Amino acid sequence: MQQQTFKDAILNRRTLICVFTGFTSGLPLYFLIQLVPYWLAKEGVGLAEIGFFSLIGLPYTWKFLWAPVMDRYTLPFLGRRRGWMLVTQVAVAISIAAMGFFRPEFSIWSIAFMAAAVAFFSASQDVVLDAYRRELLPEIELGLGNAVHVQAYRIAGLVPGSLALILSDHLLWHETFIVVAAFMAVGIILTLNIAEPDRHPAAPRTMKAAIIDPFKEFIGRTGMDQALLVLAFLFLYKLGDNMATALQTPFYESLGFSGTEIGVVAKFASLVAVIAGGAVGGLVMVKLSINRALWLFGFVQIISILGFAALAEIGHNLWMLGAATGFEYLGVGLGSAALVAFMAKSTNPAFAATQFALFSALVAVPRTIANSVTGVIVEQVGWTNFFLLCTVLAIPGMLLLIKVAPWNEELVND
Repeated sequence: MQQQTFKDAILNRRTLICVFTGFTSGLPLYFLIQLVPYWLAKEGVGLAEIGFFSLIGLPYTWKFLWAPVMDRYTLPFLGRRRGWMLVTQVAVAISIAAMGFFRPEFSIWSIAFMAAAVAFFSASQDVVLDAYRRELLPEIELGLGNAVHVQAYRIAGLVPGSLALILSDHLLWHETFIVVAAFMAVGIILTLNIAEPDRHPAAPRTMKAAIIDPFKEFIGRTGMDQALLVLAFLFLYKLGDNMATALQTPFYESLGFSGTEIGVVAKFASLVAVIAGGAVGGLVMVKLSINRALWLFGFVQIISILGFAALAEIGHNLWMLGAATGFEYLGVGLGSAALVAFMAKSTNPAFAATQFALFSALVAVPRTIANSVTGVIVEQVGWTNFFLLCTVLAIPGMLLLIKVAPWNEELVND
């Protein structure tokens, strides 16, 4: 019966939609954390300054503040979810394209402002895409659907983290940025060709209800102590690997790899790992449960950080570059898939936008705040010790699984 359920889950329109939501959600984030740092490094900006550039991702940590607005109000076109999707996707595309016309040596603050705009519109897009996906997927498909979403999210990183790096060796930077921005058409086309979800809870009647009810419902359903444990877990589970990947492309560049080498070798290995991870992740969550996936994939993502430490010691070696990056994409991708599925399962569909925004904002906090000092840490201790530190910081989140996602128990009942 479970085999049939898995087959039915992957062979439907909902799963295909999750591919497109993942791609259009991941593209702007990887633009900010992979292409922009590489661009700044190539233009002579210091490693510490590049690390502090992570602070432009603050909108990802505060998006729950304006998520109620997107829950409460419906734009006068396309419907409650699709209207917001279209507006944010167009805004992301324009912001990415515009940034390439600035020069880091003359306009670093203008670049910071444009990067913050990309982050704001991207975070807002995530709010509505997460809500749409929660309303679209039945409970039995939450694990697989979110695994597909996350792996497509990771595949999107190949555009700014691979294609754009290769193009940057042959095109001007503003031309490269325009090419990246054009890929947002994937999301725009999706938005124009889908319908509002069948399970579509009514919008809150007032802004007060849109702000208060999601938090009241979550605490009332889990209890205050368990709610705090869940929030702490969401903050800590990805702390180590988020920090480890914060300066990924500057790390490769510091070892002497060219943009073409990074784009071809590292990202090809990433693509293979993402495809494999999507299949494995979805199957595990359908057959073993989301809780057990958090345990299994959490261990894999911790071990994958050590691959970067090994690469730091070995140096410029294309085989090791491919192995370390591929294993990282596999481990981190699997861990992200399980975590996103856990967040989806922990929300009430009636309050999906605000609750999901709160959960994902907590996950984004270490990527933004802690990552901002990664450049300083690397300059003090070196790359190898930095990756060993990231491995240690990944352990507390795993320990919280004992309380929030026991191996033999689901936190949220179907």
